Amino acid sequence: MIKILLLGIGRWGANHLRVLHSLPVELYVSDVQRAQLEKAHQLGIPEDRLSIEPMALADRVEAAVIATPAQAHFDLARDLMEAGKDVFVEKPITLVSEQARQLALLAERRQRILQVGHIFRFDPASLWLREAIRQSHFGHVRMLRGNFSGFKRPRNDSGVAFADAIHFIDLFNFLLDTIPRRVSAVMQDFLGRGLDDATVISLEYPHDQGNTWAMIETNYFEPGKSREVVVIGSDLSAVCDYNVAQYKIRTFQNRHLRSGDHFQAQEGVVRQIECPPEEPLLAELRAFLQSVRTREAPCADGWDGYESVHILEAAMESARRGATIEIRK
Repeated sequence: MIKILLLGIGRWGANHLRVLHSLPVELYVSDVQRAQLEKAHQLGIPEDRLSIEPMALADRVEAAVIATPAQAHFDLARDLMEAGKDVFVEKPITLVSEQARQLALLAERRQRILQVGHIFRFDPASLWLREAIRQSHFGHVRMLRGNFSGFKRPRNDSGVAFADAIHFIDLFNFLLDTIPRRVSAVMQDFLGRGLDDATVISLEYPHDQGNTWAMIETNYFEPGKSREVVVIGSDLSAVCDYNVAQYKIRTFQNRHLRSGDHFQAQEGVVRQIECPPEEPLLAELRAFLQSVRTREAPCADGWDGYESVHILEAAMESARRGATIEIRK
């Protein structure tokens, strides 16, 4: 039974606590606020496996899950890997791409598993879309659009781009199996916190039949909760609603057909795609444990985490300068 240390059981860390407690692991928990540890105590985790000191329990475990505020990710992940532990770190891996690069290199040098919590990679709907794109069912993927918005409490450790837009930046990288070469962005700070709370990010991905244009919108103000991705191809299009448990994807065989000097908009067959209901957090934590056991590289490794932060830095530069930014590798 793998011994796992969970660091942080706040709003999202509490979900890690719930899922890890359901898995066949020996769980240790740390949170700097002693009152938070009551959540773990209520689940029956012994007192000697609880601590307010992040590294106090590290020598008793093989691996760790970091679900702390993002500012702490770099130091904790570095210290744990240098202590010989495998690490799962929630997204964003860090708030600075150079630190993310250092962690990815450290994982390679120390031969440690480093997985980043890019949870949308583990949703069955994402896997279906990726495979359909790979098999050219969409033809040339002309456009991707993502809306990750909803009325909620803003995070204090980062703006909405790092909190939410990063999900679909990584997802689009995953679906297209590449990274964009250009980015432009507009970011607003309506609440006056010094952090963005509404963003629109435009990405240009290379494609052998022409570019793929992607757009991501996210904010803390839109009523309701939107988690929608649209894939528009030359042969097929799809709408994926990640809020839905099972029937998340609808595909449309819509095409524009040339007739002389004009185009006709021809609507085609609409299909509902059934995806097996599975909690993505459970799937990604199971994958992490599998990587710890087998030493196989995780689906979302340190370099994937680095790419997302690197792209977001370029987006922030674009918003500051009001210019399109080339993505430098």
